[in-house]
Amino acid sequence: MGSKERKPRATLAGRFVRGRRLDRNPLRRPADRVETIAAALLLMALLVGAPLAALASGTWARTMAQRAEVAQAASRHQVTAVVLTAAGPATPGSWNLTSMTPARWTAPDGTVVTRDLPVPAYTSAGMTVRVWTTRDGQLTSPPMGESEVANLTDLGQVAGAASVAVLLTLVAVLARRSLDKRRMAGWEADWQSTGPRWTTRA
Repeated sequence: MGSKERKPRATLAGRFVRGRRLDRNPLRRPADRVETIAAALLLMALLVGAPLAALASGTWARTMAQRAEVAQAASRHQVTAVVLTAAGPATPGSWNLTSMTPARWTAPDGTVVTRDLPVPAYTSAGMTVRVWTTRDGQLTSPPMGESEVANLTDLGQVAGAASVAVLLTLVAVLARRSLDKRRMAGWEADWQSTGPRWTTRA
């Protein structure tokens, strides 16, 4: 029993590459060659531009984050608050098991502030809690730390690379549409010249 000769199976990538070769195939139109060159240039732009954009945007994001870190460190202060009333059970829906209870603290500018403060459930009266406030005693979040700066830097790098990718993709789509219009116009012109000869009856 003779063995059957197996024909190589064409893959999607293989068809893509064969359809964009810069060879002398008479069936390959000028628009096809332009598309091949444009695709190569866009790929090179992506490989070069994405890392550069990531580096630039990451540097910018880190600079902005560090400025914010310095500003927050200068404007936010940690003070000691004294719980005035024993806290009850955790507030329903509170993911960190805290309860609101009155507390008092002295702001960096000397203002004495009394207001409800989230504290661990069942905290006894007279207990102290460290909180972050502005200079006039208003509660605020802790100042930005190095981990947040690093996260913002990473986010800036990703955003820079993604922006280049989106921009080049848009350019590729617009170029493909323009070339498709040229191809359709070429096919229409070819049909106008050859169609009548095929349909003429003797």
